[in-house]
Amino acid sequence: MIQKHLAAVLSAAAVLGACSASVAEPAADKAVLPANQLNSHWYADAEKVLQQAEQRQVNHKRGAAKNIILFLGDGMGISTVTAGRIFAGQQQGKSGEENLLSFERLPYSGLIKTYNTNQQVPDSAGTMSAIMTGVKTRAGVLSVDQNVLRGDCAGSRGHELNSALKLAALDGKGTGVITTARVTHATPGATYANVAERDWEYAAPKGCVDIAAQFVAFQPGNGLDLLMGGGRRNFLPENFTDKEGAHGKRMDGRNLVDEWKKRYAGGPLRAHYIADEKGFDKLDSAHTDKLLALFDPSHMHYEADRKNDKAGEPSLSQMTAKGIDLLQKHKDGYFLVIEGGRIDHANHAGNAYNALNETAEFARAVQVAMDKTDPRDTLIVVTADHSHSLTMSGYATRGNPILGLVVGNDAHGQPQEKPELAEDGKPYTTIHYANGKGYADLGDETDADARYDMPTRAGRIEHADVDTTAPGYHQEVLVPRDGETHSGEDVGIWARGPSADLLTGTHEQNLIFHVMVHAGGLLPE
Repeated sequence: MIQKHLAAVLSAAAVLGACSASVAEPAADKAVLPANQLNSHWYADAEKVLQQAEQRQVNHKRGAAKNIILFLGDGMGISTVTAGRIFAGQQQGKSGEENLLSFERLPYSGLIKTYNTNQQVPDSAGTMSAIMTGVKTRAGVLSVDQNVLRGDCAGSRGHELNSALKLAALDGKGTGVITTARVTHATPGATYANVAERDWEYAAPKGCVDIAAQFVAFQPGNGLDLLMGGGRRNFLPENFTDKEGAHGKRMDGRNLVDEWKKRYAGGPLRAHYIADEKGFDKLDSAHTDKLLALFDPSHMHYEADRKNDKAGEPSLSQMTAKGIDLLQKHKDGYFLVIEGGRIDHANHAGNAYNALNETAEFARAVQVAMDKTDPRDTLIVVTADHSHSLTMSGYATRGNPILGLVVGNDAHGQPQEKPELAEDGKPYTTIHYANGKGYADLGDETDADARYDMPTRAGRIEHADVDTTAPGYHQEVLVPRDGETHSGEDVGIWARGPSADLLTGTHEQNLIFHVMVHAGGLLPE
């Protein structure tokens, strides 16, 4: 239908332009478009996209989504997605630009505005609170309204907001949170806790309850069914050292792991606590009703560094598969939040390698969810809470290593032999950051956080004998800071399933809550 319409329009245009010497009338037995145009794979691919779009039928009925999976790439701005797409493609031996990350293949997409009520450039606490509660709020607070000043314990009481995860639990759905960060960090914390300060992970002022303790006390659904990630130290007393050598941080003497176990001891629910990859591999999802998995004292390792953990830990995609297996037993469906938390941390460290590698693993986790669910009854939403100052620039030739020095084209459009030189006579990389700690050459070091132990080095450097594609290369920056900052531009959102098309266009971040609640029927009409 589209081709016939296009042919008719072009034929009419050709007839109208027949008198012009610059427009030749096509012969009767010739196609309106030349063969080299019609036979181009670019043309054929675009035609397929249009045909697929014509066939989409979206169910807008309230409650049509039995299951909801929210993927949150922390700090995964548009520039990180673009560079991550190329990085992942080049890891597969392709030029990279033509590649698509798994979630970019979802049928609906849009843009999300990320500002907090008090900040033009946001933080993760305020943004995730908007996503989970439907109400924008201040930076630094979790699931309380904008009238609460950051750190004001007394002022936060009576201003708590209910999250979509809590509504799902009240509705009888299974609930879970998976993250590669600490499970008490801002993004996962906003799903189940209400605090005036995101840093109250293991301690809070008198009259308020810290984030870890709020998880153990979470009531709807008799507690979350699943919590997987890092942050073990925030559940253990400061005088306690576990078998992996993790020292507790709690000053109240409470062992929240033991309290969580006692909550379900002797009851009908089969609850399991695991702290390493061995326990993860042995876990039988079919015979697990409640799961607490704390794989690291703090954040989980970067994907590139994951195997260096002596106790071992699963990948984000492995946790995603296990989480869906565990929750899909619920007859009323489930609500699952999955965070790729370390994309953000690598960007803060100014280390594009780990930011892009974490993005690639995040995309693999989304693919797992796509493969294990049915779009007729499962809404999958993929987005970010905010962006970063990572930029791609320079006129690098097609297929140039995304982490490499810029090699441009000559006057004929062919790749040059040597990297381009800037006005200062030095080569430069395609990716750099607007601010942060700046350049460092740590070679094969896979832990991006190692950069924080080194002095700040902003500005331009000589790149002789420096492998900019190595895991330990940290990009140059313009503005020196103790760490790279978030940025304020819109982030992408991709979705499939019931009501997914409601997320197309440009929207405020808090709309995501309303679409998920509508699709899941989590509130009355």
